[in-house]
Amino acid sequence: MLAVKPVGALYQGNATCRFVVWAPFAEKVRVLVEPDGARAIDLSPTGRGYHEAEVEGVPPGTRYFYELDGKKKRPDPASRSQPGGVHGPSEVVDPSFAWDDAGWCNPPLANHVFYELHTGTFTRRGTFDAAAVRLPYLAELGITALQVMPVASFPGDRNWGYDGVYPFAVHRAYGGVNAFKRLVQSCHRAGLALFLDVVYNHLGPEGNYLRDFGPYFTDRYRTPWGEAVNFDGPGSDEVRNYFIANALYFALECRVDGLRLDALHEVYDFSATPFLKELADTLHAAAQRQNRRVHLVAESDKNDAALVRETALCGIGLDGVWNDDFHHALRVTLTGDKAGYYQDFSGVDDLARCYENGFCAMNRYSPYRGRRHGSNSRDIPAGRFVVYAQNHDQVGNRMQGDRLGATAGFSGEKLALAAVALSPFVPLFFMGQEYGETAPFPYFVSHTAPDLVEAVRKGRKKEFGAFQQEGEPPDPQSEQTFASARLDPGLLARPRHMAMLDFFRSLVSLRRSVDALALPDKDALFVFARKKENTLTLVRDGARHQAAVLFNFGHGQTTILAPLSPGTWENRLDSEDPRFAGAGPQAPHTLETKGEPLHVPLAPRSVLCLVRVKET
Repeated sequence: MLAVKPVGALYQGNATCRFVVWAPFAEKVRVLVEPDGARAIDLSPTGRGYHEAEVEGVPPGTRYFYELDGKKKRPDPASRSQPGGVHGPSEVVDPSFAWDDAGWCNPPLANHVFYELHTGTFTRRGTFDAAAVRLPYLAELGITALQVMPVASFPGDRNWGYDGVYPFAVHRAYGGVNAFKRLVQSCHRAGLALFLDVVYNHLGPEGNYLRDFGPYFTDRYRTPWGEAVNFDGPGSDEVRNYFIANALYFALECRVDGLRLDALHEVYDFSATPFLKELADTLHAAAQRQNRRVHLVAESDKNDAALVRETALCGIGLDGVWNDDFHHALRVTLTGDKAGYYQDFSGVDDLARCYENGFCAMNRYSPYRGRRHGSNSRDIPAGRFVVYAQNHDQVGNRMQGDRLGATAGFSGEKLALAAVALSPFVPLFFMGQEYGETAPFPYFVSHTAPDLVEAVRKGRKKEFGAFQQEGEPPDPQSEQTFASARLDPGLLARPRHMAMLDFFRSLVSLRRSVDALALPDKDALFVFARKKENTLTLVRDGARHQAAVLFNFGHGQTTILAPLSPGTWENRLDSEDPRFAGAGPQAPHTLETKGEPLHVPLAPRSVLCLVRVKET
């Protein structure tokens, strides 16, 4: 297991700070203390490219640069704060914080209900403190975990967060690190976990000075966003140390409950001991020493079951993985989309395949890729798959950033909510989805270099070529594009949005109260799809209950032949109920069966959930 070396300006108390930087490309490194840089302190080489010094008279708030060989003046690669932006000096930060969450216990991943948010657009103020005000609302809905998009410092004030260039420095416009810690603490007080999205596959293009210090990047591989991180070449031991130290910083000092690891398909590492395994082993062990549970959740488009397979079975040992296949199959079922990667999915039968296996593509041919794709996930527990009908990528990477409701309509949105919430997997909902938010979530940035801004504009337009979409995407540099993405809670005053919120609340409550729906088990699940009618039936079994979820994704009235066990079944949720802005109940409150399949009529674009209490 890796012995992690702390890096950065490590405040020791009593106005004393230990500066540690990995800079093998420099023979001489000095720290220049602001405001005028007149105070320059030499750092001593300590081996393997590290330079260090303990300096007195450096209280929190002190700003500094590193000087490399008397030529280049650069911010700290492990800066904890960039108050003047990505090109300005770094700032010494006192790590102490008055935590009062000793009674908090992070549940197993399988028990969570996620809510993904972007800090800058979740509220009008766009800060961590403003987000904290809305936590009681989310807890009352049944949300158990925030999934916060990246907060690493990026250029300007507007960005999705994937252009961060200082992984340790929480973005100043959101409130900085102490405000972030307040949000974590507020989550724990409200009974919520906080998961943070981190980006270890690349750094953004503006303000990225790491290449001046050492071989943080490699030209042997390439990502869609530029240079790949050096995880397996010369110097990669210390690059690994840098990113694992970052994960430990957020998990131990900031007390986050989990990390979402962005785009692991762009982490290139052909070493015998992969970086990701080293990260998982080190972080899990560190959390265990504190009697805590910290989850690592992968995002990868490779459908690689090894990411979440146990290390004893030659897996990487991550705790969970985002399942894009579920999203794609569900969207094709709802909308008929066939452009881009959607061409790989046939609709409701592939959705059934996801319910049964997790991944849909398990080494089958992908027309989109022109080759076979994916690995078998049948043995992976259901509680390790995170599923969704919307998230930042699947909304924001559409040309206009339009949400599902713009295509699938009101009834389609309800079906999507039910398909996710009543699945055996870990559900994730995108901010505002619970009430049918209509604001788009387009891509936005606020770079300062004109050439870079133009490159981003051209890159976004080219990206939509595979989807054969005509027209112009919103200007990512425009402040109006950013403003258009802000949530509008005022929609909750409108009847249809109130009905959607009621439907969402009922789904989450049903998932919690019916053990058959709460059980993260693919083996206690029967799935039956009829492609011609576009219907799907889930029958789930628990210790105290059985549940049958009947979906009609089609646009016409149909009848489902439901294979129900003998007994009394209660109609516990009907999307056509008038309280959910439906046309009227489509089944009586109770249905009796002696074991014969029951013919259940379903309205177009509707879902029905029947529950049977088992006899004791």
